[in-house]
Amino acid sequence: MTIYLFYFLSFLAILCGLMVILEKNPIHSVLYLVITFFAIAGHYILLNAQFLAAVHIIVYAGAIMVLFLFVIMLLNLNKETEPHKPIAVKFAAVISAGILLIVLVGALRSTNSLPAPETINTDMGLVKNLGKVLFKQ
Repeated sequence: MTIYLFYFLSFLAILCGLMVILEKNPIHSVLYLVITFFAIAGHYILLNAQFLAAVHIIVYAGAIMVLFLFVIMLLNLNKETEPHKPIAVKFAAVISAGILLIVLVGALRSTNSLPAPETINTDMGLVKNLGKVLFKQ
């Protein structure tokens, strides 16, 4: 059951992350970013890191996104006054993004896979264990 929830949250985070980029209205883009932050916090909860999830929601969705919305609403975003970029700049941006994607895919292919679920310490990330240092001897 939790693996399906993990897949759903992953799909939701990726979909809303794409909508942040593709959305024309900046207010809708920020709201999709808030949904993305909540999906990432759901991942933290599934990974048994409740404190990190709470801090993520409080700091990012609570404080930073309010500032983003405040600034966007104060700006006058008229399309007539926005400078249009030349086609060469847009082409260079697409080429740079493609090269970055190739580098990221190459870096991810060379990484090792995650350990088996039996070897993961389930006490990590709990609020009761904050400040404890675990050493392997």
